[in-house]
Amino acid sequence: MDVNGVVAEGFEPVRDAFAANFEVRGDRGAAVTVYRHGHRVVDLWAGTKDVDGTAPWEQDTAQIVRSATKGVAAAVLLLLAQRGELDLEAPVGEYWPEYKTAGKEHTRVWHLLAHRAGVPVLDHPLTPAQAADPVLSATVVAAQAPVWEPGTDHGYHAQTYSWLTGELVRRVTGRSIGEWIADEIAGPVGADLWVGLPSDEESRVGRVAQVEAAPSDAHALRVRPKRSVSEAYANPDSLTRRAFGAITPMPDENDPAYRAAELPASNGIATADGLARFYASLIGELDGGTGLFEPETIELARTERSSGPDRVLVITTRFGLGYMLHGSASPLLSEGSFGHPGRGGALGFADPESGIAFGYVTNGFRKSVTADPRAQALVRAVKASLPQPE
Repeated sequence: MDVNGVVAEGFEPVRDAFAANFEVRGDRGAAVTVYRHGHRVVDLWAGTKDVDGTAPWEQDTAQIVRSATKGVAAAVLLLLAQRGELDLEAPVGEYWPEYKTAGKEHTRVWHLLAHRAGVPVLDHPLTPAQAADPVLSATVVAAQAPVWEPGTDHGYHAQTYSWLTGELVRRVTGRSIGEWIADEIAGPVGADLWVGLPSDEESRVGRVAQVEAAPSDAHALRVRPKRSVSEAYANPDSLTRRAFGAITPMPDENDPAYRAAELPASNGIATADGLARFYASLIGELDGGTGLFEPETIELARTERSSGPDRVLVITTRFGLGYMLHGSASPLLSEGSFGHPGRGGALGFADPESGIAFGYVTNGFRKSVTADPRAQALVRAVKASLPQPE
């Protein structure tokens, strides 16, 4: 496999790990970008643009990143709080009066970000077309009764996170969350990422599909889910299946109509550089500019708000405000890292202490939910490339 791009001196292990993802871990087309202290130190791509095609992956090829979108959406709410436009401790109903029903009256804004809102499922799932309708979807989630008292427990809001965060942003700003991201984040920092793909960018986006682990990937063969996890995904009545099935049937992720929708839980489109550049912009100067997050906001993002058995994922998870934190479910670079994986592949995160910002995107999704072996191999290589403490 020909690997294209560049790595700065000292980051050669990342190139080696990236090549190995194709040689032994079954990658079809992918890219990885790493920034350190606001400067790009890794920018690599290889394979085909489409998972089932022959056209080469180009430097500006973008892909859907699934739940890695959640980290971008979280930044919107945190930036609104930083600007004084949103109170994270306030009841959601203060901004969205229709939400004050069915036992959700005391849900606070931060509960949405920390997956403590108690509404990871819908009694009546939405079709892909209904899910893309912001008025309908907001009405449905506002009427939904919680499955636990908001704030008392946590469970991954796999799909409902879209309508919870999207509607809150619309109520506070008068803009859709995709418009806000384009105007206030992606545009100003020069990041190729979108929630709601413009039609004139469609040609850059590759086709994605589910792929099996390569037989030669010994690490993947050793990783088997616990029986409780397998049973949760197999049981149609479990919170796990119902949370991921809040949109039924599963959307066609290659459909331009789905890509054009604004679903900040699941359908963001990004290049690896766009994802890494976004995280670099949060934690410090980027190519001479000023970081988007103030130091206090960085601490809000990565201060643990939920930890322990996740009622949806049925594993131990750790969340700050909108971000997964370093842990067994999603190993990142260090205890201070914060970011978000996308189910089956993509990963973006920042590590303020080392100045690292990381983005990995792929067109081949695996069965992994929070810790894909390909992304993890790259994270280990980044760690090996950094100066080691004496």
